[in-house]
Amino acid sequence: LYYGAGAGAGPTASAIVADLVDVARAMAEGAGSRVPHLAFQPDALDDTRVLAMDEVCTAYYLRLQANDRPGVLAEVTRILSQHGISIEAILQKAAHSAGRVPVILLTKVVQEAAMNAAIAEIEALEDILDHVVRIRLENLDA
Repeated sequence: LYYGAGAGAGPTASAIVADLVDVARAMAEGAGSRVPHLAFQPDALDDTRVLAMDEVCTAYYLRLQANDRPGVLAEVTRILSQHGISIEAILQKAAHSAGRVPVILLTKVVQEAAMNAAIAEIEALEDILDHVVRIRLENLDA
């Protein structure tokens, strides 16, 4: 005998009604119309190729800290251009203390491998003061 608080009257009644509907459907239409456990449909499986991370294509949000000197932003955009990365938007905030300036870039869709190579080059620049912060941007409209 099981006893205790359980799931409550509403959830228990819902589960019992669902079981009764499954039994009635199986009796009326045969086992062929039975809904599989957890609604798993093995016939609906396909061989979707899983991409290597370097092959993933997405847009990016990049944030970097740079010295506030002429030509730094030009050098960063030159590197992005060399790797075939188009810029959607750039925002350069006012310089913080010690001549540090935050730069934010939004890119168009690009392959991860190209972005990795570009970031490695950008981080190697003398005027880039920290690691580049990268956030992948997913296009949910597609």
